Amino acid sequence: MNSDSTQPARWEKGASRVLASTKVFDVQGVSYRHPVRGTGREFVVIDAPDWVNVIALTPDHQLVLVKQFRFGIDAFSWEIPGGVIERGEDPVAAGLRELQEETGFTGASAKLLGRVNPNPAIQNNTCHLVLVEGAVRTTAQEWDADEEIAVRTLPVDEVYAWAQAGQITHALVLNGLLLFAPCWAELKAAR
Repeated sequence: MNSDSTQPARWEKGASRVLASTKVFDVQGVSYRHPVRGTGREFVVIDAPDWVNVIALTPDHQLVLVKQFRFGIDAFSWEIPGGVIERGEDPVAAGLRELQEETGFTGASAKLLGRVNPNPAIQNNTCHLVLVEGAVRTTAQEWDADEEIAVRTLPVDEVYAWAQAGQITHALVLNGLLLFAPCWAELKAAR
């Protein structure tokens, strides 16, 4: 293990400019200057809205999963429900909204499990991970124009087995399962 105590320098942020604007995010050129070396350059940053992903636990200890076609990988993906947080929207409220819209499930209680940065090398947004307990199907799904979502519930341990076997590959879903693991261990111990 390297015992070097040298800390990296915090670069000084300068001006930014929009390089490209899309429906989903903006691509920015952001100027940074190294405080010691005095060198500067422009870095590419994806300016995206925050996201929310939902671990929805049913009363009989199953997780709500969604299967949808993902254009980035040109394939289907098993995931937990989630989506974009509207500007000014509370992450927990956004999680409850996305859960209901994508799956028709609503829950008895909800709380924030944690936050992760999807790719801090090039993205500036945060993904909020929400736990919804007592999730039951109560309403119809309300998909966005381009969504088609299959919904399935699976026992929690089976979801973890899917993740370990590579059937769940979405990195943010895996983050959610990681943050939920201590909660699940407590629930199993209490049964």
